[in-house]
Amino acid sequence: MDKLKMHSPNLTQENIRKIMEVFPNCVTEIRDERKAEGGRLKDEKEENSSFSPHPSSLRYAVDFDQLRQELSDSIVEGPQERYHLDWPGKREALLTANAPIAKTLRPYREESVDFDTTKNLFIEGDNLDALKLLQETYLGKVKMIYIDPPYNTGNDFIYEDDFAENTEEFLKRTNQKDVEGKRLVANTESNGRFHSDWLSMIYPRLKLGRNLLSDDGVIFISIDDNEVAQLRKICDEVFGEGNFVAQLVWERAYSPKNDAKYISNSHDYVLMYVKQIYDFSIGRLPRTAEANARYQNPDNDPRGVWKPSDMSVKTYNEECDYPITTPAGRVIEPPAGRCWSLSKKAFLERLKDNRIYFGSEGNSVPSIKRFLSELKYDGMAPISIMPYKDVGHSQEGAKEVTALLEAGAFDGPKPIRLLRRLLTLANLDNDSVTLDFFSGSATTAHAVMQLNAEDGGNRKFIMVQLSEACDEKSEAFKAGYKTIAEIGKERIRRAGKKILEGECHEGWNKDVGFRVLKLDTSNMADVYYAPDAINQTELFDAVDNVKPDRTPEDLLFQVLLDWGVDLTLPIRKESIQGKMVFFVAENSLVACFDIGITEAFVRELAGYKPLRVVFRDNGFESDAVKINAEQIFRQLSPETEVKAI
Repeated sequence: MDKLKMHSPNLTQENIRKIMEVFPNCVTEIRDERKAEGGRLKDEKEENSSFSPHPSSLRYAVDFDQLRQELSDSIVEGPQERYHLDWPGKREALLTANAPIAKTLRPYREESVDFDTTKNLFIEGDNLDALKLLQETYLGKVKMIYIDPPYNTGNDFIYEDDFAENTEEFLKRTNQKDVEGKRLVANTESNGRFHSDWLSMIYPRLKLGRNLLSDDGVIFISIDDNEVAQLRKICDEVFGEGNFVAQLVWERAYSPKNDAKYISNSHDYVLMYVKQIYDFSIGRLPRTAEANARYQNPDNDPRGVWKPSDMSVKTYNEECDYPITTPAGRVIEPPAGRCWSLSKKAFLERLKDNRIYFGSEGNSVPSIKRFLSELKYDGMAPISIMPYKDVGHSQEGAKEVTALLEAGAFDGPKPIRLLRRLLTLANLDNDSVTLDFFSGSATTAHAVMQLNAEDGGNRKFIMVQLSEACDEKSEAFKAGYKTIAEIGKERIRRAGKKILEGECHEGWNKDVGFRVLKLDTSNMADVYYAPDAINQTELFDAVDNVKPDRTPEDLLFQVLLDWGVDLTLPIRKESIQGKMVFFVAENSLVACFDIGITEAFVRELAGYKPLRVVFRDNGFESDAVKINAEQIFRQLSPETEVKAI
């Protein structure tokens, strides 16, 4: 019976498979001789920190000599000049992005809302690890990502990544946190790696985030002047320069700071990139009364209101260079260096159809009538500047959180109106997924729920937030919130309740719940990943490959991650022959992690004809039952995929 791998995908191996699709002759198989060490596998030279559960197994490798031959006239090597962004630590950041981890997400029902029915997720833990764990389940399924990462002002916390240990252990080991978990280090300008540390933090997260975007997906990134230049370059590399859409300017302040040393900075940026520019269509803004007022009907045209449009263009075309005689008899030539936008034939056709206007006296330069009723697109084209009167300012965001939580609870939350604008630009489908992996006070979740309540959509959100401690001097801490993650969860609870108390669209499913999943070490004991690291004296202690403090539901969620099954599918528990059985989306996946599994139990389970079924490897009554289990499913439910953990 095959075992589930129970760790995040090895993206290095996935990239090699992509090379193999184009150049199959450049990929070979080698024996993996790396040694097991503390749950990781390391080779002798420590050149590759990739994780694999099976030492001495075969793995793919690239024959770079052959690949160089295939690309002989396109290779750039050594000191040759080239255009690219580089910084100390970039190579390590790339390795960090691709390296798999043996971690999991554990469900916390007591902190969730509507756990059994909601389609929303709140993931608590380091977002780099969370993004790795979501790679298979949400690959290509996220329509919009919004992130508001640390701005690297010198006071912001900077994530440092080491996949050999969890974040908390790493922060303490590197003296960034004391034994009580308090932060000790900021990324100050006195640090010689001021920009490099920040880039090494954001780079792997953007690469992993891109994988999750659908082909028509879009990412928005809030940033200020400190890192916008570097962020543009790094996004050009990750998403492709051709997939850049806009550098939006948000007017975040409504009054100047008179104590500013030079310039009172009143704006931030929101970078907008898409996965595939040709697949993306931008959402348009609702038309305003001010915009409609520009359309009038001075000649009482039966087609309704219109506005004049210049008929001349810069691009010269001899066919469009001709004189026009106005109804009053005046002869008009195109302006110097320009020509008309219409050929003479096209002009005469529009003139006959009363689509050319010469002014109220019939003696003005001709213009084309553009009718409001004939606009090609619904709504208005967005502009790159987002004034606070349209999308809110930073104080508005703070007031929104304070009003909900009844305390000044968070520093610098974005206003809901800003997120609503971005949700509109993303042109979301009614059931699309929005991800925010620096979720903070969860403004994104609040905005998604509010939008659903207004138009009846059933859009889903995934929030990811590090369990970062609140400053003990802050209003949030005094109000009882120990971490920023707690603030985010409580905001969603209160915002959802308030939204339901208001007017809601009749087509909305009223999902204001969320499943809380927390990042943790794997449910599997080290013997599962590195059996050759266990000596004979420890064998009896290693009979059970599951950690003793883990519940069956913990195991279920790691299986969902490993199999790439939607983490929000409905879960039903049922007792069958005295065993607890989980039914995920009824028969999509059936799991039983109890021990003492008999052939009679296996036969009854096969009668449900599930798409997938999973057991505990040591859960069978005997080795014979374990062997026969696969045969029973082949006979009674041949379509079922049978696995063990």
